[in-house]
Amino acid sequence: MLLRKSIDIYEKLSLLANGAKYDVSCASSGVSRKNLKNQVGNTSRFGVCHSWSSDGRCISLLKILLTNFCNNDCAYCINRKKNDIYRTVLMPDELAKITYEFYRRNYIEGLFLSSGIIGNPELTMEMMIKTVSLLRLKYRFNGYIHLKLIPSTSEATVSEAIKWADRVSVNLELPNKKSLEYLAPDKKMDNILNIMNFVTKTIDTLKEEKTFYNSRGGQSTQLIIGATPDSDLEILRLSSYLYKNNKLKRVYYSAYVPINDDSRLPVTKPPLLREHRLYQADWLIRFYGFRIDEIFSEKKPFLDENIDPKLAWALRNLHFFPIDITKASLESLLRVPGIGPLSAKKILKLRKLANLDINALKKIGVVVKRAKYFITINGKFFEDKKLYDKTPEMNKIFSNRNSQLTLSL
Repeated sequence: MLLRKSIDIYEKLSLLANGAKYDVSCASSGVSRKNLKNQVGNTSRFGVCHSWSSDGRCISLLKILLTNFCNNDCAYCINRKKNDIYRTVLMPDELAKITYEFYRRNYIEGLFLSSGIIGNPELTMEMMIKTVSLLRLKYRFNGYIHLKLIPSTSEATVSEAIKWADRVSVNLELPNKKSLEYLAPDKKMDNILNIMNFVTKTIDTLKEEKTFYNSRGGQSTQLIIGATPDSDLEILRLSSYLYKNNKLKRVYYSAYVPINDDSRLPVTKPPLLREHRLYQADWLIRFYGFRIDEIFSEKKPFLDENIDPKLAWALRNLHFFPIDITKASLESLLRVPGIGPLSAKKILKLRKLANLDINALKKIGVVVKRAKYFITINGKFFEDKKLYDKTPEMNKIFSNRNSQLTLSL
């Protein structure tokens, strides 16, 4: 561990922002809150109002650690205690002032605050709470704040943290106890799940009271993908459980990045495509009405990286198609590759007012080049801009599943 005796505020910001960049669970909360009298900042319904730098980078959210000191030795973390990196800490008054000044200069619209563990979890969490309470009370900051919770912190401290943040999160990191104990021996899954359960109950109470900031923001978590041999099926089973029982707003999937030299970890490129497929499957379960057993089987517990999971389901269930979009239910429309929740609802409204055609479908957001193989309009298929009756060519497309792989391009 390297401790800098003399370090200016800019060096601190560089070190602590770099230490926070691997945590992906910092997207918006869906909270909408207007500026209030004698306060500064507002939160859009997207959670954070984005600003952009001259080179196109999004710099709207100050994503930073309170400290990169840490007592834990997680194999996948750049800030683990055995790494020889420069360490520093921002005191609550320093960080609160920096956040406020960044906001005044229109650099940011919100704060994502995480931390390593300095001293003990309770002390660290109290310093983080002090930071955000200074922002809210001293600087009258009304913008978006996402606060990371530290496992093994008391319920009283967690409850206090929830009151000041729009969203809180505690990262599970890995989908089961065995994997977590192997790569993060200082963390206990039971402790993390207990905190998540407590957060759920506390937020429910705040919703009823309509007080403080986290009455709608909720909580989220992150799972690392590819650091252990855990299957996609196991990962999404856990996510589905958390959505149902803990009312999580999001589960974030983070492709493992090999940043440490550790024999417990695989030497591989970040599985970015696998991460993308997991997000797609996650959305199918949350917004499209799919069940896990429709996406996976015990014999095939991993998603096909060469084809998106919705199209893969369609190819396995060609008996379900084609469907007539002039008559199909919302549930059936959502099963069609190329039709999403918004466009499906628009189809239901539009077909009551006018005749549907290919141009109308394009205007409302249907990906026609994909959907055309699975739908009819008044019983007729179409190709390009011409409707036509089912032909031997179409019969061949629907009978030969291998040929459908071209649809994923």
